[in-house]
Amino acid sequence: METLAVNGGKPVRDKKIFYGHQWIDESDIEAVVGILKSDYLTCGPAVDKMEEQLAEYTGAKYAVAVSSGTAALHCACIAAGIGPGDEVITTPLTFAASANCVLYCGGKPVFADINPDTYNIDPISIEQHITKNTKAVIAVDFTGQAVQSDEIRAICDKHHLVYIEDAAHSIGTEYNGQRVGNLADMTCFSFHPVKTITGGEGGAVLTNSEELYKKIVLAHTHGITHDLELMEGAPHEGPWYYEQISLGYNYRITDFQAALITSQMKKIDFFKKRRQEIVRMYDEAFASVEELILQQEIAESDTCRHLYIIQLNSEKLTCTRREFFDAMSAENIQCQIHYVPVYWFPYYKHLGYDKGLCPNAEKVYNGIMSIPLYPQMSDEDVYDVIAAVKKIVSYYRI
Repeated sequence: METLAVNGGKPVRDKKIFYGHQWIDESDIEAVVGILKSDYLTCGPAVDKMEEQLAEYTGAKYAVAVSSGTAALHCACIAAGIGPGDEVITTPLTFAASANCVLYCGGKPVFADINPDTYNIDPISIEQHITKNTKAVIAVDFTGQAVQSDEIRAICDKHHLVYIEDAAHSIGTEYNGQRVGNLADMTCFSFHPVKTITGGEGGAVLTNSEELYKKIVLAHTHGITHDLELMEGAPHEGPWYYEQISLGYNYRITDFQAALITSQMKKIDFFKKRRQEIVRMYDEAFASVEELILQQEIAESDTCRHLYIIQLNSEKLTCTRREFFDAMSAENIQCQIHYVPVYWFPYYKHLGYDKGLCPNAEKVYNGIMSIPLYPQMSDEDVYDVIAAVKKIVSYYRI
């Protein structure tokens, strides 16, 4: 049954707007069509070009394009040597892939709590969860804001841990003037349609380590190599010869996806600028609304925001989050919740994880809601979202 607007009147918008949407223009379409008309649909030069562009943009020495952000995380865990008995610390306030990638390798995800103001993983909590079995940290740039990378790097160096940055949300973000992608031992990007840059799907792993780079390359292509230096046999049979020297996966990206991502990268400065403009509009509009709690940012992060999250102050509202969510939908503004704490899922419960592990993350989750944020939004769209939020807050205000 359709939910009526809170005052029973006309919704603020006639047409529905969603929390995220890709930007595809003619240049993107032409880039993809060009590949479809070419000799290579996969394993071709467009992939090499995408990798070179990502490395140049971020300042990283190496980039490996893969089929998804999840594949990127899995490859990073393989390169880090995660295996049975190893523990990897990450945040519960993320998409499941940030922890699942550890399970794929036979390791154990360990959930550290978040900073209740920034919603990013808390370095103090990371250190509290380190044991003799800890091998790596996967820190997630939640909503696009950079994690406290200096503190996390210091912890990882102190305890000889591999530092993996899940930057699925944060391409374009800078930390202390340095672009995300060139901070951690390995950085993982996602190019899902709601992300800042899209290839329909796709991902990438970036690193400054030649050793890790070679392991990532093997992991994403069946463990097969044409590199004479890596081969164990005598490659005297001919130029077709290759060897499988480890167990890998088919995580290759197609050339038409790579071409789309390369085309999208040309617009990243514009995408970032527009996202930041919308964030400022929201921040200014909601700063004095006591019924809302806003995500705080660290000074070090020049953020290309992927998500804009409002947190409902339950002490000042008479509604539940579900009622607020449905009321926004009735105003033709479709929101989303990011994310259910990973260890709340039945699969993790069956593995022995219980609620209550990360009190800050659970409290934040219970009140948060992602409202629309993407470059194609007009100022009028933004004002409509603001009007809807304020209208519902006013209706449910204590």
